[in-house]
Amino acid sequence: MSSPRDELDAIRRVLEENPDGLPLRVIGDRIGMSVAHRTLLRRLSGPDFERIGQGRAARYRLTSALRSVVGSSTPFELGSGAVRLLRYVRQPLARRTPVAYETEFLDRYRPNITPYLSDDDLRDLERYGRAVPEGTAAGTYAQRILERLLIDLSWNSSRLEGNTYSLLDTRRLIERGEFPDGHSHAEAQMILNHKQAIEFLVQSASEIAMDLPTIRALHALLSEGLLENPVAGGRVREIEVGILGSVYQPLNVPQRITEELNRLLATARQIDHPLEQAFFVMAHLPYLQPFEDVNKRVSRLAANIPLIRANLSPISFVGVPSTLYREAVLSVYETRDVALLREVFLWAYRRSAGQYLAIRQELGTPDPFRLRWRMQLKDAVAHVVRERMDTREAAAYLEDWSEREVPSSDRAGFIELAESELLLMHDGNFARYRLRPSEFEAWQRIWNDAS
Repeated sequence: MSSPRDELDAIRRVLEENPDGLPLRVIGDRIGMSVAHRTLLRRLSGPDFERIGQGRAARYRLTSALRSVVGSSTPFELGSGAVRLLRYVRQPLARRTPVAYETEFLDRYRPNITPYLSDDDLRDLERYGRAVPEGTAAGTYAQRILERLLIDLSWNSSRLEGNTYSLLDTRRLIERGEFPDGHSHAEAQMILNHKQAIEFLVQSASEIAMDLPTIRALHALLSEGLLENPVAGGRVREIEVGILGSVYQPLNVPQRITEELNRLLATARQIDHPLEQAFFVMAHLPYLQPFEDVNKRVSRLAANIPLIRANLSPISFVGVPSTLYREAVLSVYETRDVALLREVFLWAYRRSAGQYLAIRQELGTPDPFRLRWRMQLKDAVAHVVRERMDTREAAAYLEDWSEREVPSSDRAGFIELAESELLLMHDGNFARYRLRPSEFEAWQRIWNDAS
């Protein structure tokens, strides 16, 4: 016999997949359990549902608050399982069930037998990410795009940690060693640490592996100058930690942490497909919390180890909303369910791979955000070029312009898109902004002037 909670969950799942609502009879048919007509009506009278219309034409749907829980912060559509997780972690802490580390989460995963990514997922991602022929020396592709990868991955991974540098600020710091005003030293340190760690992965592509020395080296590079205890860099954690804003309590026995980390890495090494391996480590490393801090950063760069070695496009987390990423990781902590993080990974990989491919039109449908802002984007980018702005001036102009012209919900995305367009502009594509050759050449000399 089903419980009231089971029945409510089943109704929510059906209506999440049908946001315009369904008649009572159809809901009863689709929930997959036998519920009396009167009981179903009682469940639908609860605060999560609303009725539209009267009599035979009546339909039931989720309330507007629940319907908007996804659309307000996700640039892509989520499946019902991911929506349920998102709704769960958005509840107040008092309404979420405290949980501790469970070894069963890793035990349940059997390499190449119970994968997180389906065969269709892997084929689709490989279509996006395969850039050079198989059999090419490890790291060849990453070497080709290293200059841009250093900026993209350093900026996006730091941004997901709350770093306030802009994309152009990051370029100035990485390429010229310039420290823009208004930012802390810790923010600059975070970005420069990413640069070192990415260079380490690419330059050591034939030697790195999903093993303890590589993971410890990544942590040492990413945490330099950022830990309260300097000797903790590259060392497995020996102190207790908690997760701010979460009801999850990580494992806190030092010997067990080391054992679990070795077991996690041994499992990862048995995974055949590099994309499955990338997602596995991105999900399981933060859950274990093997280091005192910087665990999510380590997991994001570690996810690139199998991709770099296999000459697949790296994942640089282009466009991933920081709140959504944090909620996806929280959902793994608190439910041991990877559905939400998996959808973030799938979308992020397609976006990241598209950043490095020459013919973006072959990747699928156009980006709806870009389509919505295409005219304003062209005007803003063209203005930067015609006024011969350098990176500092361009960053300030775009921030000021978007403050006046772009709604707050789209502002960060617009600035990122405009800055990315400026970084990608060259003598073969400037015409799309209605610029004359003389305007582009005059701007390019200033833009590329390292002095």
